[in-house]
Amino acid sequence: MKLVRSIVLFMLLLLLSAGIGFAADARGCADHPLFNRMSGFEIFECKKTYDQLIIKMVNDPKSDKNLRPEGDLTTLKYIFKKTSGSQTAPSDLSVMRNYQNAAKQKGGTVLVERPGYTALKFVRQGAGNVYAVVSTSNGGYRLQIDVLEEKAMKQEITANLMWEKLQKDGFISLHINFDTNKATIKPESMPLVQQIVDLMKGQPNLKVSIEGHTDSQGNAAANKTLSLNRAKAVASAVAAGGIRADRMQTVGWGQEKPVADNRTEDGRAANRRVELVKK
Repeated sequence: MKLVRSIVLFMLLLLLSAGIGFAADARGCADHPLFNRMSGFEIFECKKTYDQLIIKMVNDPKSDKNLRPEGDLTTLKYIFKKTSGSQTAPSDLSVMRNYQNAAKQKGGTVLVERPGYTALKFVRQGAGNVYAVVSTSNGGYRLQIDVLEEKAMKQEITANLMWEKLQKDGFISLHINFDTNKATIKPESMPLVQQIVDLMKGQPNLKVSIEGHTDSQGNAAANKTLSLNRAKAVASAVAAGGIRADRMQTVGWGQEKPVADNRTEDGRAANRRVELVKK
């Protein structure tokens, strides 16, 4: 019987360490293995995706001083639930210190600290770094934790898929990443550019229009110029891969042709794109 009890206890510990959520948590949600939760909080929303995490080194989210690592992003949103009539949500400082101390115990460092916001970094040898952002709102009753495990995106859009989309729809939207407010293509997007090169080489009679789009943030005229410069940057990179420049034209639409709601971050991300249009 002792052996059976020991096995059962061991299995329970394994389940807990694997991140099985609390009964009141939203379905499918659980704490990230990096952090235990503070008492009194329940997860009401969670999401896991490949994305960019903006680490606000300064308050301006569009500043070049901010960090923008990319990788597997886990977002957990907590709400504080009173367990007794006298219990109140912890202060911003208490939340920040708890997560900062937990990070330091695991070898992490504090990148940013201000009321209701802290960013943390964990260096991994032989792998991408891990970043965490902890923020509070509603007087401490809401808590959000974003944990990003830095890694390059798996290239899934191939030249063959591009050709199929161009034949079917006449265009394809590509999310090529650029430096903030610049027309410099980020290294992680160069494999996608190479697929455009492979497409053009495989279809020697194909001519395309490379068209840049932005979200609605900022000045409309500046966005139009930026989108054109980004389209030109893609065309130049494709030409550098051995494709004649006269097979490509470039257009910058700026914020004129949104495909999603600019009032949400997901919508703005969808609107920041480069389209390949068959001529």
